[in-house]
Amino acid sequence: MGIQKFDIVIIGAGPAGYVCAIRASQLGLNVACIDSRPTLGGTCLNVGCIPSKALLISSHKFSEAKEHFAKHGIQTGEMTLDLATMQARQAKWVEDLTKGITYLFKKNKITFFEGQASFLGQAKVLIQLNDGHTQQVEAKHIIVATGSVPTELLGIDIDEQQIVSSTGVLSLKKVPEHLVVIGGGYIGLEMGSVWQRLGARVTVVEFLDKIIPAMDHGMGQTLYKQLSKQGLGFKLETKVTGVKKTSKGVTLFLEGIKDRQKSELSCDVVLVAAGRKPLTAGLGLEDIGVKLSPQGHIVVNQRFETNVSGVYAIGDVIPGPMLAHKAEEEGIVLAELLAGQGGEVNYGAIPAVIYTQPEVASVGKTEEELKASGIEYKVGLFPLTASSRAKANGQTEGFVKVLAGTNNDKVLGVHIIAPEAGTMIAEAVLAMEFSASSEDIARTCHAHPTLNEAFKEAALAVTGHAIHI
Repeated sequence: MGIQKFDIVIIGAGPAGYVCAIRASQLGLNVACIDSRPTLGGTCLNVGCIPSKALLISSHKFSEAKEHFAKHGIQTGEMTLDLATMQARQAKWVEDLTKGITYLFKKNKITFFEGQASFLGQAKVLIQLNDGHTQQVEAKHIIVATGSVPTELLGIDIDEQQIVSSTGVLSLKKVPEHLVVIGGGYIGLEMGSVWQRLGARVTVVEFLDKIIPAMDHGMGQTLYKQLSKQGLGFKLETKVTGVKKTSKGVTLFLEGIKDRQKSELSCDVVLVAAGRKPLTAGLGLEDIGVKLSPQGHIVVNQRFETNVSGVYAIGDVIPGPMLAHKAEEEGIVLAELLAGQGGEVNYGAIPAVIYTQPEVASVGKTEEELKASGIEYKVGLFPLTASSRAKANGQTEGFVKVLAGTNNDKVLGVHIIAPEAGTMIAEAVLAMEFSASSEDIARTCHAHPTLNEAFKEAALAVTGHAIHI
C-alpha cells in the first residue's frame, strides 16, 4: 500500500494515546493511532486498572457477604466461590469498555492500525500489521505513547502460570493455597488483597522496611496494620535471592537486608510486582537519535517534544508517576498544544490511589518531602473514629491529613486512608488546583453525614478548631 499521511500519528492506544487521539480529532486534526493489540485501551483497560478493579470489587463483595453481612442482620448461609463466573464478569467488563473506545474512534474518525510500529525517520513510521502486511505512514507530529511493562527481576522467569506478572495474576484458574507477592507497592497490595479475600494465604516480601514507601508514612503504617489484621503476612527488609520451581510449587530463597539471615519460603504461585518500566524496545528510537534517560524514559521538554523535532512522548514512557490519569492529562494537553492552543499539566495536583480496603489516596507533598525541603507547614488530622458516617458504616480505620503552609495557609498536600479515599481525594485535588487554603476548605459546607466531612474537619484541625475531636 502507498504511504498514508496524517496530521498526527500516535504509537500506542492506552490512556495516553487514545485520549490524545480523541482530543486531537475533536480539534480538527487528522489522526492515526497504532497499537499491537486488536483491542484499544492499552495495559490499563485490557490487563491492568480495569480488570484488577473488577476482581477487587467482586472479592470485596464475597468477603463482605462471608464475614460482615451477619452484623447487619443479613443471614446468607454457607458461602461458596464461583471463580469462573467472577473471571467471566471481569472479561465481559473489559470487552464492553474496549468496544466503547472503538466506537469513540469511529465517531471521531480516527484511523486505527493494528500492528507493530517502528520509525523509518523523524516523520515516517513503518507498521508491521498483524495481518502480515506492512503500511507506511507520515505525519508532521509523531507521538510515542507505548506505556510500560512489568519490571523483571534477575533470575526469575515469569511463565504466567506458577510465576506471574500483574497480567497473569488476573487470570488464575484457581485460588492459590499460598500466594507470595514480591513487592509491597500498589499492584502487589491490591492483588494480594484480592486473592486473600478469596481464600489464599498471602505473604508480601518487600525489600524496604515499609510498604508504599513513596506515600505518607503514617498512611503506610496504618495500612500495614489493617492488611495484617485482614490476614496478609509481611516479610519486610527482605530480598529474594533466587526462585526454584518444584513439582509441588515454587520455593523462594530469601535473605534479610540487615541480619543477612537466609531462609526459604514455599508457595504454589509467585506474583512479581516490583514495579514497571517504560516500553520503548522495537520502536527504532535509537535510529533517529531520540534521547533516553539512564532509567530508560524518553526525555522530553515542557511541550512533550523529544530532542528530535516533531517526535513527542507522553504517559509511562516519560518521567513521572506511571498513572493512567496522569497519562490522560498529558494526552489532552499535547493534543491542544499541537492544535495551536495553550495548556499544561499541573504535576503538583496528580492524585495517587491504592485500591485496597481501606483505600489509600494522596495528592501533593508528604510531611517527609516538606521536611526535606525545609518548608514550614501545619498539620490537620482527623481520625475516622470521630466520623459519624464511618461509625454507621462500621469502617472507622483511617484518617484524613491536611498539610498547609505555615505562612500562607495554602494546602500543600492531602493524605487519606478510608473506605472511599479514591473518591474523597478528588475534592482535595480540585482545592489544590485552585490554590485553596485550609480555611477555604474549612468554610465550605459539606453534606452530613458523609465521609467527606472528615476532609472539612481535617482542614479545621490545621488551626486547632476541629469540631468533633
